[in-house]
Order: sequence, then C-alpha cells, then structure tokens
Amino acid sequence: MRLRASGREVVETREPGGTPLGDAIREIFLNRSISITPSSESFLVNAARAQHVADVIRPALEAGRSVISDRFTDSTLAYQGYGRGLDLDRLRRLCSSATGDLEPDLVLVLDLPLDVAQARLAARPERRDRIEAEGDAFHERVRHGFLALAAGSPRHRVLDATLPAERLIEQAWQAIETPADARLS
Repeated sequence: MRLRASGREVVETREPGGTPLGDAIREIFLNRSISITPSSESFLVNAARAQHVADVIRPALEAGRSVISDRFTDSTLAYQGYGRGLDLDRLRRLCSSATGDLEPDLVLVLDLPLDVAQARLAARPERRDRIEAEGDAFHERVRHGFLALAAGSPRHRVLDATLPAERLIEQAWQAIETPADARLS
C-alpha cells in the first residue's frame, strides 16, 4: 500500500465491524432472516461505531497513524436517511454522539450506476446480505444520498467506480495525495 510505502503507519478497518462488538452487530445487521426497523438499524450501526471510535479509530489517530475505514457516518446518512427515510438531522446528531464529533479528513464515494452494481452482485457466488437484497428503488435513494452528501463538500471526492480497477485506484490515490488545504479551496 502506498501509504505504508511512504512511511505512514496505517490502520485499515470497516463498519459495522472493526471490534468484537462491531463484528457481532454486523452479523445481526446483515442477516436476512432478521427484520430490523430503520430506527433500529441506525442505533445498531452507531452502537458499533461508538465502540469502533473508542477502541480503534481514536487511539490510532492519537498515535499518529492514518485510518482508512470502509464506511463511516456518511453511510448512516445515505442508507438510513436517504434510503430508509429517517430524519437526516436526527441521524447527524446520533452519529455525532457516537463519534464524539470525529469526522474524516477525506471521504471517497465510489459511484456506480445501479445496473452495473446489480450485474456485479449477480456475478458473485455468495448470497446477497440483507442490505444487498433490497430493491432497486432503495439502492437508487442510497446512491442519490451519497452524491447529495458529496455535492459541494471539500472533504468528499466522487470516483467513477465503472473504471477499471487500476484507474479507479489511481483516482483514489490522487485524492488521498491532494493536501487537505488544497481540497478546501
């Protein structure tokens, strides 16, 4: 990984997950046999997130490490807010409480049209999880949510996930290597 090659210590993690509690919540959250209300979804992922921030993210940052997380608060806003229709301001407050107001320096949004995403899912041998099994309208709302969150935001970069992997990785590195103050201008 280029960050490590440049001498940085890197912690890679994911949500929900990253801790024993987060992994247990992930099992529940993605289980197709469990019916979970939108509000319960938001509380589950934020319970996992609070533990994740306390046990993994904040200690890594305090030790001077870089943290790369697959999903964070924008996922809650996109999935439970835009996708499920929960109030965005309430979700922002819940996320803020779970993170202690911690926000990422950079958010990479991998944008993929629904038809391409569905074709990729269909090509995988494993069964779809509870979220992947949702209908097209839900996934379009989530995609719209991520794009709306990124619109005009200096800390977001929208990347074209239809590109070949090598080109997508290059776009991601360009965004990562752009100094934060240059992203703010």
